[in-house]
Amino acid sequence: MKFITAIIKPFKMDDVREALFEIGIQGLTVVEVKGVGRQKGHTELYRGAEYVVDFLPKLKVEIAVEDGQLDTVIEAISKAAYTGKIGDGKIFVFDMAQAIRIRTGETNCDAI
Repeated sequence: MKFITAIIKPFKMDDVREALFEIGIQGLTVVEVKGVGRQKGHTELYRGAEYVVDFLPKLKVEIAVEDGQLDTVIEAISKAAYTGKIGDGKIFVFDMAQAIRIRTGETNCDAI
């Protein structure tokens, strides 16, 4: 099993969710986060004063998948989150040791 964490632009969430549901992913977790990378923030004008926004709003999407689904999920996220501009995000993949569904007690692949 693998645990995928994707950091994406907030306005791409609907596209990513639809792409994942189309390939059979039944569940995901989304967290609002802020971060900085090569994009390095930007300057905004508010009530006549300029200020620097160092940390940009992003969404962190977390998905647990079976090993056989990994490439398909990565491809779906990559295509759906792509804008071609700096700040499109990143995808991280981790090995997942165990999963347990609390309600039924199912474990590992049965739980996801």
